[in-house]
Amino acid sequence: MGVLIGVALVILSGVSLFVGVSDITPASLFSGEEDSNAAFLFIASRIPRTVAILLTGASLGIAGLIMQMLVRNKFVEPSTTGVTEFATFGMLLVLIFAPGMALFGKMGVAAVFGLIGTWVFLQVVKAVPVRQLVLVPLVGIMLGGVIGAATSFFAYRLDLLQSLGTWSQGSFASIMQGRYEFLWIAGAMVIIAWLAADRFSVIGLGEEFATNLGLDYRKVVAIGMVIIAIITAAVLVTAGIIPFLGLVVPNVVSIIIGDNVRRAIPWVAGLGAVFVLICDLIARTVRFPYEMPLSVIVGVFGAILFLWLLLRKKSHAH
Repeated sequence: MGVLIGVALVILSGVSLFVGVSDITPASLFSGEEDSNAAFLFIASRIPRTVAILLTGASLGIAGLIMQMLVRNKFVEPSTTGVTEFATFGMLLVLIFAPGMALFGKMGVAAVFGLIGTWVFLQVVKAVPVRQLVLVPLVGIMLGGVIGAATSFFAYRLDLLQSLGTWSQGSFASIMQGRYEFLWIAGAMVIIAWLAADRFSVIGLGEEFATNLGLDYRKVVAIGMVIIAIITAAVLVTAGIIPFLGLVVPNVVSIIIGDNVRRAIPWVAGLGAVFVLICDLIARTVRFPYEMPLSVIVGVFGAILFLWLLLRKKSHAH
């Protein structure tokens, strides 16, 4: 199965490099024509876009996996816990008070608010005990709804809805060289998550169990929160909001190979990248030469998979 994911990654990445409004073929890259801009478009647009898709799919899948370990719930990820909405609220504050801030600064602000959102959600879940697994993401969705409504209200009153919309709508259409490099930071977070994988596996068993094994529970949770916040912020300022990815991919991997985090991380990263590649190719081709927002395609497939996971859990419970 791992080999199949690797092969799919290579094939889909190759296809992604040559799909777009401008007709670029392998032959055109080596034609040697002086008036040909195929090589420029390939280097400045197609390669950055494909790399950005791979990094986004891999990192968001890992963010969802870690969030599920922290909360000990299979139905959570940044977009169902309010983390994404908190990060978006941070982006709104930047648009209001520092619209000229550099992209790195915007990512930093979004990461700080994403971190706050993660902490708030963990505190809410701790304070409101829920007996059913499916109620936990509902609490997160309600929390995100409140923050999202406040963000939309202030954006509307200050005539910033359109500006905020460019950040919140998931799409890789504007990805160019020099416009995606922050996603490498998200990729670095994937490596850090892999290094701390065994610790995340232990805290997934509960605070008391982790403490009895001599693990610093709060420190590991803090590391997980930082990883989630930075990944969410890096993706938000680069490609926008991409829902459900961090929820469905770790669950599919868990069904296939189990819950060992160290073993699951390469699978989650690879499958997440494949999933986003497929959705992006659909977004680019279904109304060619126009392009649909990626978040719409991911949302449709993600919602279908989420419903299947819920029904599957319910049938297993019976």
